[in-house]
Amino acid sequence: MQRNLSYNLSNLSFLVVDDNKNMRLLIIQVMHALGIREIKEAEDGSSALKALKTFPIDIVICDWNMEPLDGIDFTRTVRTASDSPNPFVPIIMLTGHTEMSRVEEARDAGVHEFLAKPISAKSLYQRIVSVVEVTRNFIRSPKYTGPDRRRSKGKSLYMGPERRKQE
Repeated sequence: MQRNLSYNLSNLSFLVVDDNKNMRLLIIQVMHALGIREIKEAEDGSSALKALKTFPIDIVICDWNMEPLDGIDFTRTVRTASDSPNPFVPIIMLTGHTEMSRVEEARDAGVHEFLAKPISAKSLYQRIVSVVEVTRNFIRSPKYTGPDRRRSKGKSLYMGPERRKQE
């Protein structure tokens, strides 16, 4: 799939959540290079929740491994808490652990995109573009709340009757 490499991201607001200050600074420098101007920082999931309540955020970039509230618990709280200011906000999860079980756990928590460390400007940009370009329905069910986990894999989205209704 050919992606547009000329998005103007300057009007979007981002929240970068990582307990490592150097990693936050690196991510923010890359984002500035991509033309992003509005960036808030948080050093853990708890302070990120406060930031979400204070500032209108378009996209969250969040590390997995943090204390006291890690990226997975942060994502679940954003998606399901009754006082969540924006349960629909796209979340890009960062981690150095890329095992399939981790990717699936992040997906099942309600993460939109997954990005392995070390990051590059290109990989971060691709995940941001994916969030901007690919509109995914939001699902609320007893077992899952978040963006639709099914992806079209380059094909047009299925528009027929509910194909999994019998399952």
